[in-house]
This record gives sequence, structure tokens and C-alpha cells, in this order.
Amino acid sequence: MSILDTISRVREEVCALHAELTRYVLVVWTAGNVSARVPGQELMVIKPSGVSYQDLTPEQMVVTDLYGVPVDGDATGTWGNPPLSPSSDTAAHAYVYRHMPEVGGVVHTHSTYATAWAARGEAIPCVLTMMSDEFGGSIPVGPFALIGDDSIGHGIVETLKNSNSPAVLMQNHGPFTIGKDAKSAVKAAVMCEEVARTVHIARQLGEPLPIDQGHIDSLYARYQNVYGQ
Repeated sequence: MSILDTISRVREEVCALHAELTRYVLVVWTAGNVSARVPGQELMVIKPSGVSYQDLTPEQMVVTDLYGVPVDGDATGTWGNPPLSPSSDTAAHAYVYRHMPEVGGVVHTHSTYATAWAARGEAIPCVLTMMSDEFGGSIPVGPFALIGDDSIGHGIVETLKNSNSPAVLMQNHGPFTIGKDAKSAVKAAVMCEEVARTVHIARQLGEPLPIDQGHIDSLYARYQNVYGQ
């Protein structure tokens, strides 16, 4: 597959996955974004800034280098970047790709319950077997960081580099999730909001019961290595 075909495929995937964010009510208006690494290239594809979800098309997805700078082709040809600016979170996504080579997709949302935990600067404790499966423990909190440069990306990497969790709650901001590809990162965003909501509701009824770390490790290993097809 040529680089042009690869970029076209990634653009289509990234555009389509944004519909999952609205489907699961993880975003409002134009907030939030999905990005994906371009396989075999030092490139990424990300949502344009300030474009409504219902108006997104594959051709509008912006191709940037791994420093967040839009690029428009090389000796193999051009892939026609649109005259649109990439997401305001592009520098954060790019930092993650530079420092976590195993990551193929990054997602940011402002989903209600996960963002509420982020506003309190509180990790979501692992009190559900679903959390053991998906996150391998609690969902951690990352440091407060301003939008505009790679400070958020640095906080994501530093928080997740020694964690099983594919999700981090950036303090006073909201959740960021990572995955082996963009679809996996979207799944993590959906599951992060689900457990944030469930644990919040459980706490209204009393203190949730913790799960023994040995059981968490066992459940995580099974789900990651045995579960499914």
C-alpha cells in the first residue's frame, strides 16, 4: 500500500471514530478529538479544530508530523491537507506518539463523569472487575497543564508510562486515552466514562469495596491475554 493510500485509510478511520464519541455522549459541540499514528511514518492524523462532528469528512482530517506541524507530502506525492488548523490538543497527542512508540491512537473527551473525577483531582479506584479487566487497576490522575504546547502530553506520558491503565484523568481538564490503534483508544474512552459513572453512583450508596491486588492482576492478565477470539 502506498503512503497516499495509507493516509487515506487512516483519515477515513479517524473520521468515522469521531462518530463513536457522539454516539456514547462523550463530547459536546466541537470539544474532544481522536488521532491515529500513520503506520510506518513519522506522521499522525487528527481532527481539525472547531469543526462540528456532523460536518466532519475524511478529507478534513489533518496530517501532521510528530511535533504537531501540518505537512503536505514528500517525494512520493501530496496528500492534500485541508486549509484547516489541527486540534488545539495536537501538541499533546504528538508528544505521546514521540515518547510512547507502542501507542497507535490517542483520544481526548470531556465526558461528564470522568471529567468530574478530574475536576476533583481524584483517581477512580479499582472497585469493579470491569476496571480490573480494562485498566488493570485504578484510573490515575495526571497533573494540571495548560493547553497550547506539549505540557499535557508530558503529563500523560509521565502518568501512564508505569501504569496498566490506558486512561488518565488530567486534573481540571478531562480524560485522555491511548491504545494500540485509534479504535482501542476510543474503546478505552467509552469504558473510562462507564466506570467513572458507576463508581460515582456506588459512592452515593456507601464506600465501594476494594478488590484485592492479586485478583486485579489475575483478572487483567486473563482479559488481556485469553478473553475473546
